[in-house]
Amino acid sequence: LTEGRPRVPDGVPRDGVPEDEVLRLAATAEQLSEHPLARAVLEAARERGIQPLPAGDTQVVPGLGVAATAAGHRVWAGSAEFARRQGAAAEAALQAAERLGAEGKTVILVGRDDRVLGVIAARDRIRPGVRGAVAALKQAGLIPVMLTGDRAEVARAIAAELGIEEVRAELLPDRKMAAVDELAAQLGPVAMVGDGVNDAPALARARVGIAMGAAGTDVALETADVVLVSDEVDKLPFVFELSRRAARTVWQNLAFALGVIAVLVTLTLLGRIDLATGVMGHEGSTVLVMANGLRLLGARPAEHRSGRRVRAAARPREREAA
Repeated sequence: LTEGRPRVPDGVPRDGVPEDEVLRLAATAEQLSEHPLARAVLEAARERGIQPLPAGDTQVVPGLGVAATAAGHRVWAGSAEFARRQGAAAEAALQAAERLGAEGKTVILVGRDDRVLGVIAARDRIRPGVRGAVAALKQAGLIPVMLTGDRAEVARAIAAELGIEEVRAELLPDRKMAAVDELAAQLGPVAMVGDGVNDAPALARARVGIAMGAAGTDVALETADVVLVSDEVDKLPFVFELSRRAARTVWQNLAFALGVIAVLVTLTLLGRIDLATGVMGHEGSTVLVMANGLRLLGARPAEHRSGRRVRAAARPREREAA
C-alpha cells in the first residue's frame, strides 16, 4: 500500500541525549538489516553525515526490531515490545510514540542496554493508484483487509485515507499467516498482496499470493504465485479481471472441444462422415480452441480500452486481503 521507501522526518531524544546520537545508535543497530525502515534510518544518517559505529552480534527479530553490540554496549531499535525484551521501561517514551503514531508515522524506539534514549518516526507515502485500486476492488465485490506490522494508530490512519474498513495491525509474520487462515475460514478464498520479508509466510498460506515486483524482497518474490513486475498497484483490479477471463476461456474451450468430439464420434459411428473428415474436423476444432485462448494476449486494463473501468462481477464468497 505504501512505497516501501519511508523517510525519517522526526526524532525525539530523551534524557538529554542529542538527536544525532539517537540516530547514530539506530543506524548502528540497523546497518545489517534489509528492512525498509532500516534503509530509511541509514539514509537519514548519511544525509546528516552520521557514521554508524562498528557493530557485531546482530540479532534481528522479525516484526519487532534489531539489536547489535557496539563499543561494549547493546544498542537496539524497534517496537515497544522489543524495548521491553531488552529490559527497558518503554512507558515514558510511548507518549511521544502515540503522538507521532496518530500522525500516521511509524515509530522506532532506540536504546542502549536497558535505557530508551529516544524515538525516531518514519513516514511512508501511499503508492500512486492505491486509492483507485482499493475502490475498484470493492466495486468488484472484493473485501480489502489491511494486515500490517505497524502500530494500530499508523495502520488506522492509512486505512482511513484509503477507504479500508478492516485493519489488523501489529502483526508478526506468524500472526499474518494466522490472519489469512481466519479470513479464509470466515469469507472464503483469500488473495494476499505483499512485498516484504514479513509478508512471505502469509503469501505462501493464501490461496493466491501476489508480490509487488519492483520493491519486493527476494523471499516474497519466490514465495508468491503471481508477481507484478512493476509497483503499479492500480494493476491489481486488472489481475483479477484477467484471471476470471482466463478461467472463463478455459471452460469455453473445454466445452467446445468436448462437444465437437462428441458430435464427430457420433457422426462417424452412424456413417454420416468418414474417418478422414472426422480427423479434419477435430484438428479444425483444435485451431479454434487455440485462437480463442490467444485472445487473452490482447487483454488490457479496462480503462485503456474504453476510458472507464469495467465492473467485474465477483464470484460468490471470493475475497481479497492485503
